[in-house]
Amino acid sequence: MKNYKSQIALIAALAVSMGVSMCSDSLDAYALDVMLNVGINIILAVSLNLVNGFTGQFSLGHAAFMAVGAYGASIVTLEMGGPLVRVFGGPGWFADSLTFLIALTVGGVCAAVAGWLVGVPSLRLRGDYLAIVTLGFNEIIRVVLQNTSGDGPFGGALGLKGIEPFTSFFWVFAIAAVAIYVIAALVNSTYGRGFLAVRDDEIAAESMGVNTVRYKVIAFVIGSFFAGLAGGLYAHLRTTISPEGFNFLKSVDVVVMVILGGMGSTVGVVLAAVILTVLNEFLRDFEQYRMIVFSLLLIVMMIMRPQGLLPAEFFARRRKSA
Repeated sequence: MKNYKSQIALIAALAVSMGVSMCSDSLDAYALDVMLNVGINIILAVSLNLVNGFTGQFSLGHAAFMAVGAYGASIVTLEMGGPLVRVFGGPGWFADSLTFLIALTVGGVCAAVAGWLVGVPSLRLRGDYLAIVTLGFNEIIRVVLQNTSGDGPFGGALGLKGIEPFTSFFWVFAIAAVAIYVIAALVNSTYGRGFLAVRDDEIAAESMGVNTVRYKVIAFVIGSFFAGLAGGLYAHLRTTISPEGFNFLKSVDVVVMVILGGMGSTVGVVLAAVILTVLNEFLRDFEQYRMIVFSLLLIVMMIMRPQGLLPAEFFARRRKSA
């Protein structure tokens, strides 16, 4: 029954996304842009929550996988977009949608492969050591992209320009709904209990025969895949991307959303993504104070409510009382 309700919720979310997308031309451009940023941040936060919240690891390099997905998807549409559109019948909604879907898939797969390459050797580490490795990977990706040739496919320090604005309300919130459904279904499945076992006590899980490294790598790969999709959506929303847009501070933003919402709480993380994205818009005129406000917010939260806005324990208590 629980899975049945989740599937109904997913279908409803997809239908609402399609309906709002069809009416998006009548929405205020600024409000629509904020909503799209909210949706992209929801995907990023929910995907990182699988790694940091449900599996108990601490990654500081989520922006790197977002960058891989953004560049991968952008290169597909820039270099192959025209031929793909012609193959699918010429310019139009159908051809553009298929081309964009292929580009997003390529970006997500590239990010997943990057997550696997980083995860296999590094996820045998724990705690601060893993955080340092992922932080280093974030900087490696940024520096490599920044030092590529300006005439090459990655655009060098100036990044990529002229990316097709394919991102719409439907694509953003449909993928956000799929990300939430997939991760929630995975964690709540019999197989997915291994993620929670790794988080609760890795040594005890190993003693019971759980392959903890495999579970950590799987979480890392899935989280990276959805981060890559978010990167592709971001690139085709902004139409211009550069390596500086995926620096360490972007990774910190996503980590803050997970911590503020409550580690391992999907609803809390989604709420935190909405709040912090909207708050960031209010602070746009005070950019130099943004990180100060975020830091103070974290300090206050850690003192007043260290478990987050809506921790997983909150929903567990409600289910027991019901």
